[in-house]
Amino acid sequence: MRQPTRWEQIGQQNPDRSAWYVERFRRMAADGADLAGEARTVDAMVPRGARVLDAGCGPGRVGGELARRGHAVVGVDVDPVLIEAARADHPDGTWLVGDLAELDLPAAGISEPFDVAVMAGNVLTFVAEGTESEVLRRIRAHLAPGGRLVVGFGAGRGYPFEALEADAAAAGLRIEHRFATWDLRPFDPEADFLVAVLA
Repeated sequence: MRQPTRWEQIGQQNPDRSAWYVERFRRMAADGADLAGEARTVDAMVPRGARVLDAGCGPGRVGGELARRGHAVVGVDVDPVLIEAARADHPDGTWLVGDLAELDLPAAGISEPFDVAVMAGNVLTFVAEGTESEVLRRIRAHLAPGGRLVVGFGAGRGYPFEALEADAAAAGLRIEHRFATWDLRPFDPEADFLVAVLA
């Protein structure tokens, strides 16, 4: 039996959360907020027309921007409300409902591997507790040779920064780079956010 993700557990307690989340980012975009920081970083890592997996894509904010920049984007999220918003707002991407701990895109007819995967928006802190290394393993299995995974999440969210190294190793990945922000400021022990590039 599938273990509900932390995101789903929050949604059970607050059924309006997903709709609020979608509208929050639509409002920010309408107000002219810069929502493309993560996408700029990922875009700089790959050639034009790269294949990008947006793992835990939410309403498509990051993957949608990467699709606009000419990449072939597949986004996966466990929340059907967020996937519906991604499909409506970012029609250039492919958006699928699914749990990252069970990720199997070839079973959905998507067999070509990805040049890069991105987990922005604290995604790793929202998967089901104890499934972090399985999520990373599943994503690694979808990467092309030489492909990388970029993960970003904040401190104090129930998943310590130190846990990532062990979970990555268990998944067959290693941390190549650590930054404190999506604009690549140096990571130090005082940082309250981690952006890690895994290979």
